Amino acid sequence: MVIVVPFVAIAVFVAHPRAQISLVSVGDEIDIGRQANAQVRKQVPEVRDAPTAAYIRDIGARLVRHAPGPKYPYSFATADYREINAFALPGGPVWIHRGVLHSATNESQVAGVLAHEVAHIGQRHAADQLTKASVVNWGIGLLGAVLGNSGGAGAAQIAAGFLTNGVFLKFGRDAEREADQVGLQIMRRAGWDGRGMVELFDILRRESSRDPRNVEVFFSSHPPPQDRIARLQAEVATQPGGTRDSRQFQSIKARLQRMPAPRAMPRS
Repeated sequence: MVIVVPFVAIAVFVAHPRAQISLVSVGDEIDIGRQANAQVRKQVPEVRDAPTAAYIRDIGARLVRHAPGPKYPYSFATADYREINAFALPGGPVWIHRGVLHSATNESQVAGVLAHEVAHIGQRHAADQLTKASVVNWGIGLLGAVLGNSGGAGAAQIAAGFLTNGVFLKFGRDAEREADQVGLQIMRRAGWDGRGMVELFDILRRESSRDPRNVEVFFSSHPPPQDRIARLQAEVATQPGGTRDSRQFQSIKARLQRMPAPRAMPRS
């Protein structure tokens, strides 16, 4: 159902397990994400190794076939950063840090990270964040004017402002919990063992004691893993099974380890 108000449509849709209201259409979300992704590519070093890029795209494509929500133009890229982290932009772009591939011990752990980010996109969490931030900062009318009357320039303006302020990169606890639950469903339906998601959180917890620098970015934008491990373990136990590892993952992992070490993220 769409209710029209001056300058903007309020799209009401159902997300698991709650209803949300977004002032940003799917089309606007895709435009904003495309502009934000272009900015990210200028700022973030990307792993250009063709086999690695293809491998991550293949995992992503397999997950996307089971993603809820609109049929976004998903894309997947690897940032050449050593920190364990990943992030999603509005409308489809997903980035995973090379540090995840170095730290993961099997493929299901990587699939769990990507599934979590796909779930953020499928559940339209970025649109929800954009709506809240826009209303607070600009008000409904101005947001609608920027989106409705400026076309691509309006999307670029919004993308620049909210990427700078970190709106796309930090979701609330409810959104993170939902992304865990929906991401677990996605990776299971795609054929991976759900234990991989729990194991990756456990790796994060151990790494925080061994080398906090590698996980401080993750902790700055995600809830602590210990709160999520117990909840996910109970759910994973209800449906065991699925692919845990592959020769391809181990080959890609070894390939990356032979390359120059990934760089540390710049500190602001």
